[in-house]
Amino acid sequence: MWSKNSEYQGGHAARDWKAFEPLIGHARSGASRRQSGRLGGFKPADIADLLEDADKAEGGEILDRVRSDPELEADVFEELDPDKASRLLNDMADDEVAALLGRMRADDAADAIADLRQSRRRRVLELMPGPQRTKVITLMGFNPDSAGGLMNVDFVSCAASTTAGTALALIAGATTIQPEALVKMHVLDEDNRLAGVVSVIDLLQAEPGQTVEALMDCDPIRIGAEADLTDVALLMADFNLYSIPVVDGQDRVLGVVTVDDVLEATIPEDWRRREPAPRPVREITPPHDDRDAPAPESEAP
Repeated sequence: MWSKNSEYQGGHAARDWKAFEPLIGHARSGASRRQSGRLGGFKPADIADLLEDADKAEGGEILDRVRSDPELEADVFEELDPDKASRLLNDMADDEVAALLGRMRADDAADAIADLRQSRRRRVLELMPGPQRTKVITLMGFNPDSAGGLMNVDFVSCAASTTAGTALALIAGATTIQPEALVKMHVLDEDNRLAGVVSVIDLLQAEPGQTVEALMDCDPIRIGAEADLTDVALLMADFNLYSIPVVDGQDRVLGVVTVDDVLEATIPEDWRRREPAPRPVREITPPHDDRDAPAPESEAP
């Protein structure tokens, strides 16, 4: 059995497609598209589903709208099936791909780079923003199905002497980090080794001047970068974790694995592609109401 201080070393939900018919080429789609004008009412995962089921013409129309909002475009590509994303990226110019991947989460961008033709990878990497390129190259050094390959290299950290109020301000200011990676503050020592973690809830409930050292878990669950997906998933399930810090051999934090990435990696593909079970449809006859019935004709005596 794994003790607490032991270190492990090792597509989308079904949709009601009736809601999307106006955008995927059905008979009345043209009029509906002109009326809607935008995809603002859909979540990125919904738009990704639309793209995966659309033909080339329909997909091009959806992409044209998505590209009007660069951040939405990045979010949609993060949700796409890897094969579909790869096909779409193959139709884009190198500079367009680099700009898009520069806006995506580094772990998703690394997966997308790996799916490009080998002849394009170097060119696209060279065109990416420097900080993002460094993160992507780091992640590409790990097996995609390992903790290192799943982790997000962006996380929040502070020293043990930091106050709760300051720690919360650091979290509030981390607007470019995915929310799932902000559920805990990672406390590092002077050598950047993991000294503890403290949850956002504990920080919110503490006095603003209280130190993080007094609040933190000094023996947090952590995992090695080479741990496989099964180890990560079991560890999260066993300890009810939303995130796990990934550390190297010297206990320095390399990144954070979040529960959303683990779920995405562990859900079988046939679960993603399943269609909702058809609901039985039956016509319901309103109950007979004598008050609405015509009065009987009186019979002649």
